[in-house]
Amino acid sequence: MRIIVPVKQVPETSNVKMDPETGTIVRAGSEAVVNPLDLYAIEAALRLREEHGGTVEVVSMGPPRAEVAVREAIAMGCDGGTLVSDKRFGGADTWSTSYVLSRAIARMGEYDLVVTGERATDGDTAQVGPGIASWLDIPVATYVARVTSVDRDGETITVERLIEEGYQQARLKLPALITVVKEIATPRIPTLAGKRRARQTEVPVLTRDDMEVEPSWLGLRGSPTKVVKIRTPKVTRGGRLVRADEDVSGAAAELLSFLRERDLVREETR
Repeated sequence: MRIIVPVKQVPETSNVKMDPETGTIVRAGSEAVVNPLDLYAIEAALRLREEHGGTVEVVSMGPPRAEVAVREAIAMGCDGGTLVSDKRFGGADTWSTSYVLSRAIARMGEYDLVVTGERATDGDTAQVGPGIASWLDIPVATYVARVTSVDRDGETITVERLIEEGYQQARLKLPALITVVKEIATPRIPTLAGKRRARQTEVPVLTRDDMEVEPSWLGLRGSPTKVVKIRTPKVTRGGRLVRADEDVSGAAAELLSFLRERDLVREETR
């Protein structure tokens, strides 16, 4: 069973900056990590390999430094990985990103299953996984909490999807794509041997020239999603600060007066 796991390198959530001109995330100079939700996809794929045999490979689209994300996945136990990197892919939205990743996966050869995280923490759209499935024209199941079974001939996979009412069972014909939630498994910690192997493993790089792609569908110019304007929310609160530790009675009186002025308190006489 050959499994491919798309992973993404994202900025740390506490260090995200936006370009006001393009409306895209500024990635240069910021600390980056493997998308935390992709770690669950890697773990799910590794467990499927342990149960059914085969290989697990990762693919990541990003700048050259995204190779670190590929090597981290290899350190966790993946058999190999590919980096898709080209300046002409820069600024891609979810539509363009899923298109490029689908072309990369198609170039990697035959596969049985594609496993992705539920969403990326920087975009939070949950669109790329289903988008890849659409471009590849394969079945997709989202929010998978459990893989119930893979039939003996490797023709179908049965999963349980997490939905509002509980769980929904679905059977997909392979090859297929699933997006997984945290409930699927607990990601393992890379071993020392895995880190050594990750450093020694060659990570091939695919550029636009290595894949059959439509140039007008790439990067910022090829993205149908247009950001008209971005802004940072500002929280402004008028009023006066009264420290209760200095004057408890005065603070209580101030609060009661505030509530009375806005008709937010009802007083009853007995």
